[in-house]
Amino acid sequence: MYDVIVIGAGAAGLMAAGTAARNGSKVLLIEKMERAGRKIRITGKGRCNLTNARPPEEFAEQVRTNADFFSVAFAEFNNRSTIRFFERQGVKLSIERGERVFPQSGKAWDISNALEGYCKDFGVDFLYKTRVDEIVAVGGKVLGVNYTNRRGFPRREEAPNVIVATGGVSYPATGSTGDGYGFAADLGHSIEPLRPSLTPLVTSHPQRQYLEGLLLKNVRAVLHIDGEPVREEFGEIGFSDRGIEGAVALRMSREAVDALIDERRVKIVLDMKPALTEEMLRDRIRREMAEMQPEEFFSELLRKLVPKPMVVPLAKELDVHSKLYISKVTDAETERLITVLKGMTFPIVDYAPFEYAVVTAGGVRCDEVNKYTMESTLVSGLYFAGEVLDLDANTGGYNLQIAFSTGRLAGMLKK
Repeated sequence: MYDVIVIGAGAAGLMAAGTAARNGSKVLLIEKMERAGRKIRITGKGRCNLTNARPPEEFAEQVRTNADFFSVAFAEFNNRSTIRFFERQGVKLSIERGERVFPQSGKAWDISNALEGYCKDFGVDFLYKTRVDEIVAVGGKVLGVNYTNRRGFPRREEAPNVIVATGGVSYPATGSTGDGYGFAADLGHSIEPLRPSLTPLVTSHPQRQYLEGLLLKNVRAVLHIDGEPVREEFGEIGFSDRGIEGAVALRMSREAVDALIDERRVKIVLDMKPALTEEMLRDRIRREMAEMQPEEFFSELLRKLVPKPMVVPLAKELDVHSKLYISKVTDAETERLITVLKGMTFPIVDYAPFEYAVVTAGGVRCDEVNKYTMESTLVSGLYFAGEVLDLDANTGGYNLQIAFSTGRLAGMLKK
């Protein structure tokens, strides 16, 4: 009989299994996919932004839900601990813009392989292509799990402790299909409603088709809900067939999604020239126009102000022909240009589904879990770690740190 069964070989599950085994437990790790760390291998566009090196007080500000609950796990195993852990596993790391931490190789699988190696070094047994069907508990105490093996036969494995680290429902192709929520609910736990977080936002803007593929840097964006500004972000924003994305939009998506679910009005107002006041921008446009030849086109003025892919959609937004001679541009059209550069408005009408969301918001209610151990307060021997919990944070390495910290704490259980 095993001391611990871990369900899910993602970031939280691998950390939990390796930690428990290192502490002397006999551990079985069950994964329904054909290999461990599938989601880790695609994070950060295949580079894996594994944590963020900001100071603890700044890090805490990036946790969007149940930050107080998470603070205990983070105190036990924080971002500095994560950096030391992977360096000891032989992974060289680098810190990039925004204090984001990546493997120096630029290969996400280095992180996944390091975690898998950590588990194997301490004798964790793996079962791949194996689906857990039920966590068995009697009298409020865990007894083990029923599962279907890779050949399709039902089996049972006994253990007094089970750690649920099945992830959320984002990127379901990696195996995150919400199994853990069902296990938790069957054992009496409450589940906060699930919705995509860090997901692209869909706009009804008439120029959206001309914006696909565009990336704007160093912009300021303000999220408005029912006409009131609720969040401001600075950085990169991009446009694709999925919607508005990039770090700025993803960080805003949590509030935007919740508002859309509540059928509230949502829009993003984009300042493409945040370093300039309206008067400074007006002076710059006048200087640019004064230096141009009368037969030059309006599009050439726009090119001096915005990236080339933005010229056509901006001209259409202004309802000014891009081939208009610069000598024919009116003062009213110049003022309209200033207004749009300082506040182009994008109505938000929907959000991209879980397939495109970085993380899942919602999950097992944290007030039904002991924040000092990650053990259920309802069922003895039942533990939770990672995205299955109602924990999520901004983009930038924070969500993987949640997985590592809660996984580590769950793995510290007593046999």
